[in-house]
Amino acid sequence: MRIQVRRTGGFAGIERRAEVDTSGRPDAGEWRALAERALAGGRDRPPSGVPDGFGYRITVDGTTVYCADPRLTEAQRELVSRVLKEGA
Repeated sequence: MRIQVRRTGGFAGIERRAEVDTSGRPDAGEWRALAERALAGGRDRPPSGVPDGFGYRITVDGTTVYCADPRLTEAQRELVSRVLKEGA
């Protein structure tokens, strides 16, 4: 499974991208479950956020959803954090 996150906005307006490929990882099942929960709470187009807040595009194996601060679900927040931290 390939999970991509793109974060835009924020005070400085700096874009950040990262990707995790879970193929062959011992924790692939955990990533899959988290990604499925994150996708379930997403929107098909970017929602309006708050001034200086972040907007996110989450793509999992070709399926894309959008979300924005401060209205991320717990699963979206965890997935975004993990991908941006562990991804390349």
